[in-house]
Amino acid sequence: MDCRKLALLLISVSVAASPLLASPYSTAAFKKLLSLAGRWEGKDEHGMVVKTTFKPMASNTALMETLAAPGMDEMVSLYSVDQDSIALVHYCPTNNQPRMRATPDSDDVKQLSFEFQGAGNLQAPSEGHQHHLIIHFEDANHITETWTWRQNDKDTLMVFHLTRK
Repeated sequence: MDCRKLALLLISVSVAASPLLASPYSTAAFKKLLSLAGRWEGKDEHGMVVKTTFKPMASNTALMETLAAPGMDEMVSLYSVDQDSIALVHYCPTNNQPRMRATPDSDDVKQLSFEFQGAGNLQAPSEGHQHHLIIHFEDANHITETWTWRQNDKDTLMVFHLTRK
């Protein structure tokens, strides 16, 4: 076998094998996230209207959420599988990009709890940033997102109850 054929074979094997890096639990969790595709609307804890859209991207290897909450510019979050976890990068109107990670412990996903891993464009941990997210899957048409905003070591919760449109 010549070198070019061998290189193509090795590339093909590595590309085909890459999904094997995902655990069964992270694969199940990401499928649950992909099932959210579409438009959602609901209310925050003050009764104000909240809207979000989930859009699968890149051949279903990423999910983009665009969230519009009262009094804030749109926020974008990208979710993807990263081996045994689901990675999240949040693009915030405050011009920082928190990175979070949820590691599911079963394939029966009822909620995902995303833990802060760091952030781009954050000068100090005391600066305001999204620090935690819990997505609770109530049923196929209802979810609750609980976002934790952290600033100066003080946490503020934002709770969004959403229904599929």
